[in-house]
Amino acid sequence: MAAAPMLGRTVSAVFHDSIHSIHAFLDPHPKNRFAVPGQIFMSPKPSLDDLRIERSASPGSKRRTWPIILCVGALLLFGVGVAWWLNRPTAIAVRTAAAREVSSASGSGSLERTVLNASGYVTARRQATVSSKVTGKVIEVLIEEGMKVKEGQVLARLDDTNIKASLNLAEAQLKSAQATLAETRVRIDEAEKELKRQSDLVKNKIATQADYEHAEAAVLSLKARLDQQQAEVTVAERNVAAWQQQLDDAIIRAPFSGMVTSKNAQPGEMISPISAGGGFTRTGICTIVDMESLEIEIDVNESYINRVQAAQPVEAALDAYSDWKIPCKVIAIIPTADRQKSTVKVRVGFDKLDPRILPEMSVKVGFRESAGPSQPGTRGISIPKSAVQQQDGKDVVLVLQNGRAARRAVTVASLGADEVLISAGLSAGERVITDTPKGVIDGSAVKEIKQ
Repeated sequence: MAAAPMLGRTVSAVFHDSIHSIHAFLDPHPKNRFAVPGQIFMSPKPSLDDLRIERSASPGSKRRTWPIILCVGALLLFGVGVAWWLNRPTAIAVRTAAAREVSSASGSGSLERTVLNASGYVTARRQATVSSKVTGKVIEVLIEEGMKVKEGQVLARLDDTNIKASLNLAEAQLKSAQATLAETRVRIDEAEKELKRQSDLVKNKIATQADYEHAEAAVLSLKARLDQQQAEVTVAERNVAAWQQQLDDAIIRAPFSGMVTSKNAQPGEMISPISAGGGFTRTGICTIVDMESLEIEIDVNESYINRVQAAQPVEAALDAYSDWKIPCKVIAIIPTADRQKSTVKVRVGFDKLDPRILPEMSVKVGFRESAGPSQPGTRGISIPKSAVQQQDGKDVVLVLQNGRAARRAVTVASLGADEVLISAGLSAGERVITDTPKGVIDGSAVKEIKQ
């Protein structure tokens, strides 16, 4: 029984010494660390205070927690940085031009301004729906849409079987008439010889006067027949020529050089120069347009026709190529008005034709007027015309500021062929964006293309 208390005391002492050694090992002061691996030092004076655990002081756990927090924070910051870099706005490359101050003394002369805007259509002054002069069946069509043709080029052929048969008959009749005419000429020659012989016999009083007169009548009769047969030969020749013309009419040719815009007939169909009723007879083979005669037809409201005059400069823009400015001029003002629409037709011609201009295209035009020479001392800001845009009915430009496009409303004083004179809204030296790329708006990140 005495061994049990002794064993309990020994276990308690070992437990107490172990706790004290751990506490000393975790002590932040090195001098209190007296635990050596493999040994357990007994405290010379154990007390209950040695078993107290200071929970508020845990420097080891703090040292292990802070590095983890710092690592997590660094990873978060790195992830945010990567996300911002991947999603950052990409700068759009733009061309710029410097706004420069000009005055009337250094200007290039008078500028032009738009006095009237209108719309119309491209038309061909010379176009035709080609048909035949005779009614017949189409046996061959030699053209397609979009094909260029020359004047006199064969477009189609009609069935000419009956015409050839009639022509052969007329030629045979002509040969017969010519043969009869030759026979009559021989008989006349014979009759004239007989008349001469009878005349000699009468002079020698061998033949009677009646024989002479009979021979003379025969000559006159044959000569009259010769005149009639010559007329018949002429009729036969004209008949042959008529059938030859009909044979030539069976071949349809281009009346002028141009481009085929529509093909209206196919082989096997009937064609006629006049409408025969129903839907089985065509009235044309194709439509040809002279592409050298293209112009613009515009209906101008009669209230504004006083702003238009002959030879006035015009700037046109096709709806298909809205950025392409085409120089034109007024050809003529048709001297009559449309009572129903209260408009006057104006013809506008292109200064230079282009293959992109096609008939029936819609087009917008601006009638220009010279603004006259500037007053002495007048100053303004000159920028390229391509830098000015229309937004909400106002003239605006995009100015390059700190790598971004800034919208700026301006006042346009006058327009030139390539330059615009700004009276307000810009300062000399500022760089404006020209030929604004798609997607560039107010506040867009941009970068200037070095030229």
